[in-house]
Amino acid sequence: MAERPRAVETFAAERERLFALAYRMLGSVEDAEDILQEAFLRWHNSDVGAIETPAAWLTTVVTRLALNHLESARVKRESYVGPWLPEPLLDESHPLASDHAELSDSLSIAFLTILERLTPRERAVFLLREVFDYEYAEIAKMVDLTEANCRQIFHRAAQRLRERKRRFPTDAATHEELLQSFARAIEIGDVDGVVKLLTRDAVLWTDGGGQVRAAALRPVRGAHAVARFVVGVRRKFGTNNVITHVVNGRVALVAFVGGIPRRVVSIDVSQHRIAGIYVVANPEKLRPLARSLGVN
Repeated sequence: MAERPRAVETFAAERERLFALAYRMLGSVEDAEDILQEAFLRWHNSDVGAIETPAAWLTTVVTRLALNHLESARVKRESYVGPWLPEPLLDESHPLASDHAELSDSLSIAFLTILERLTPRERAVFLLREVFDYEYAEIAKMVDLTEANCRQIFHRAAQRLRERKRRFPTDAATHEELLQSFARAIEIGDVDGVVKLLTRDAVLWTDGGGQVRAAALRPVRGAHAVARFVVGVRRKFGTNNVITHVVNGRVALVAFVGGIPRRVVSIDVSQHRIAGIYVVANPEKLRPLARSLGVN
């Protein structure tokens, strides 16, 4: 009888790490929570006493469940209206999100968006190796491949991502300063001021899921086009109550209307300028964040 309480305790001790993996795999808070619920049921119904390494067993289950989910979700994402961006994750909800710098960086909206370039299996192998530091032999058992195959998959994935990764890491203070300056320039309608904060080839992605009029259906490219777009949206739809929160490991802007979060704006920085702007406005993707903020 004592085995079941110990099983619950074991799962609870691993839960944050398992969520960190599932969320990075899926880019969805709700889907990651569903995966963890299914993993717990399988763990609870297993012969726990016969499992030598619970952490590896649970990681394997979560990885395989996430792979199955990604395969089934691929059709939906291909027909998604406009750019697809991950669901924002409020760090206070899951403390592991900002415990370590490398985990925080791999949690950013920019990084998770880049991961969409990978196949589900490439994504799993890359995350398990690069972010969670598993050995190739361990990864091979988790994804049911040979160690040699995992090495090939990892190097192929790393090569595909290399061109998109930032070459110049940015400290948190610079990141926040640029974000605040960006918000002020938009608030006063200063198009030239916004342009000065952007790289020449800056890109804006807006995810409205086909439900938000202010969302662009294609990425907006180039500093001047981006500046005109964001200032134009502000002029057309008015001023919101904008508050900064730590979202996906970095400070982001959360815009509220009637006390409800309606947009989350994150930035990616390169050489002390804003290179990428990610606006999540899809109401369905903002529900988990609203719950985390205590908004009904």
